[in-house]
Amino acid sequence: MRIGWLLRVGVSVILVCACKPSGGDPVEAGRRAYAANCTACHNPDPSKVGSVGPALAGSPPELVRARVLRAEYPPGYTPQRDTHLMPAQPFLAAEVEGLAAYLGSLPPVPR
Repeated sequence: MRIGWLLRVGVSVILVCACKPSGGDPVEAGRRAYAANCTACHNPDPSKVGSVGPALAGSPPELVRARVLRAEYPPGYTPQRDTHLMPAQPFLAAEVEGLAAYLGSLPPVPR
């Protein structure tokens, strides 16, 4: 009985560790998510304009959430461009807080 309990606890610990994102730094997690998902349209350097998308450095969290999750702008926000090319990216829901932390940690681009 004790061995079965230890085995269940051990498997649970392994599963929790395997599912938990590596590292606890949201800025670094956001940097990785940005590099993996955003640089096809936005510049690898978020302070520069990309091939399709604008510079994103200094973006406020509510803008990042609205654009990534719903392809919308937050109320009262004036977009840099009058286009609606970016579709919603709901598959990034788990990454959006890290993306917001990373982009918000960078000096804002003058508009």
